[in-house]
Amino acid sequence: MAARVSEWLDERLGWRKVWEAIFLRKVPKTNWYYTLGSAALFLAVNQIVTGILLTIYYVPTPDHAYDSVQFITGQVPAGWLIRGLHHWGASAMVILVGLHMLRVIVHGSYKYPREVTWFTGVFLLLAVIGFGFTGYLLPWDQKAFWATIVGTRIAAVTPLIGDWILRVMRGGDELSAVTLARFFGVHVWVLPAALLSLILVHLYLVIRIGISALPKRGE
Repeated sequence: MAARVSEWLDERLGWRKVWEAIFLRKVPKTNWYYTLGSAALFLAVNQIVTGILLTIYYVPTPDHAYDSVQFITGQVPAGWLIRGLHHWGASAMVILVGLHMLRVIVHGSYKYPREVTWFTGVFLLLAVIGFGFTGYLLPWDQKAFWATIVGTRIAAVTPLIGDWILRVMRGGDELSAVTLARFFGVHVWVLPAALLSLILVHLYLVIRIGISALPKRGE
């Protein structure tokens, strides 16, 4: 029965060729440094799952944001664990993505024919940093509030368009309910869409072109 179902699906979807292309492809001899990308992907899945669970209880308004975070941490079953996984997973993801890109630079994996793979990795790093910046404000406590003021003021020093960037980020001249709603919307809609799109393109290129071998001495 299972074999018939498998054959039926393979005739219509060609899943066996997809399976072979992804999981049975030949890869060069590597080391543990080459697992950083997979570890970052695992953390991305963790962030998506825990983030979805957090949005069930989180309320993105100045009056209720802090209380909702405290409710998640103290009263929701396993809420402390979910929030902890999301909080520390964000920090770990920034570190792993940074180390992954450092490994690519050291081993020269950004060179032909993998330039586009490198570009998508750079955009993925920017998306991860964007997640960290927008997510930091969401607890709406004193630390998050003042850190976001500092962060947005850094953007304001951009020549010519700094004031405009500041108002776009804050939704006005000061941090307010609009700022919180804007950061929440970017955090749960804009950045996840960008992240998933970039991951799909990045993985396609990794599968299509393959990964680089360890450089030999003198290369």
